Amino acid sequence: MTLLRRLPLALALSALLAGPAQAQSLLALVEQAQGYDAAWQAARAQLDAATSRAGQARAGLLPTVGVSAGVTQARSEVTPGNLTLDTPNRNLMLAASQPLYRPANRIGYEQGQRGIEVAQAQLDAAQQDLLVRVSQAYFDVLAAQDTLAFVQAQKAAVAEQLAAARRNFEVGTSTITDQREAQARHDLVSAKEIAAANDLHVKRLALDQVVGKSGTAPQPLQQPVHLPPVALGAVEDWVQKSQDLQPLVRQAQLALDVAELETQKARTGHLPTLDLQAGYKVDRYPKGTPTIPGVNMGTNTASVGVALNVPLFAGFAVQQRVQETVSLAEKARADLENARRSTAQGTRTAFFGLQSGAGQVQALEAAEASSQSALEANQMGYQVGVRINIDVLNAQSQLFETKRDLAVARYNLLMGQLKLRQAAGTLQLSDLNAINALLAP
Repeated sequence: MTLLRRLPLALALSALLAGPAQAQSLLALVEQAQGYDAAWQAARAQLDAATSRAGQARAGLLPTVGVSAGVTQARSEVTPGNLTLDTPNRNLMLAASQPLYRPANRIGYEQGQRGIEVAQAQLDAAQQDLLVRVSQAYFDVLAAQDTLAFVQAQKAAVAEQLAAARRNFEVGTSTITDQREAQARHDLVSAKEIAAANDLHVKRLALDQVVGKSGTAPQPLQQPVHLPPVALGAVEDWVQKSQDLQPLVRQAQLALDVAELETQKARTGHLPTLDLQAGYKVDRYPKGTPTIPGVNMGTNTASVGVALNVPLFAGFAVQQRVQETVSLAEKARADLENARRSTAQGTRTAFFGLQSGAGQVQALEAAEASSQSALEANQMGYQVGVRINIDVLNAQSQLFETKRDLAVARYNLLMGQLKLRQAAGTLQLSDLNAINALLAP
């Protein structure tokens, strides 16, 4: 069994030995990140705040009730006669008011409900962004592990070729050039190994930072790798989904709704308001009143009625406020159109990127088989003397670079599926189940 035939087994062993014994799946690390990621937690807190803000707006439609109490001491001097009267007073009042016609309050309540929807869209965007960031960091580690394993395997193959060149030179069947070429290639691969090891260390730190846990060890893909075919459909179908479901478009649409409601609220500045008011007041005069002194007396007063307030002139403030809100609504409408265009472009870019990625994987799989055959042919030719050492070294380098490119292309293909769903606004935690099923248990 040659070194190249043992490569899949070596890669699997290196993945198992690369980190702690208990490796984590993609779903497990995403769940870990949800309890740590500051952006997701901020969006969650924003939703809670928007819900409370909507409750405040709803209070403008509900009755208000208040109780007041007071104690006063009055001294009256009556002339002529030089009389001095002390008349203390104790009072208790219950007052209630129910808005009957306050259009601004009703519109404020509708705006509060839109605010909840905006915060929910922001939370959805943060959730999708978290899924993509964790997945990207996850596959970056796997790609770095594969790159290091391929470089180490290439280094071992070059070392074998270097040893063979030395033996052949010693017995006189090859020149010193073969040995020096193999040594130069060995030194070059050693430098690549150092860079690959450092890149793996950096990628692991990045994954630890995203999930808030040190020593993460992502599960590799099952060997041999067989990715399911990508079902894309029509690009315009994805674009249409993005126009309806993408969180950024939803936020822009809701912002336009709020701006239009704000214009309606500004116009209510010309409208009257009508409130139902009721009250009950208790007054007690232990020493009488200035008009009836010396008599312990009290009054109980109940009242009910409506209060009408009609604005007549406010210095053109209402008209200017209406003009301001109309301009802001136009801005929100332009922002919505810009969000739709940007989302459509981003969705098309993600769609064709995924389509290209699927083609690259197929092409690189064919290139891997061709490179394997070319290497074996060069090795056979070197043994019979029709190929030189540099031919074998170049064939080895081409094979390992193809294997590395294929591994990266597979990870990019998986990420491309997630990014397309994110662009369309349909990415959910359940979408990671299919990827999780591809990981080695």
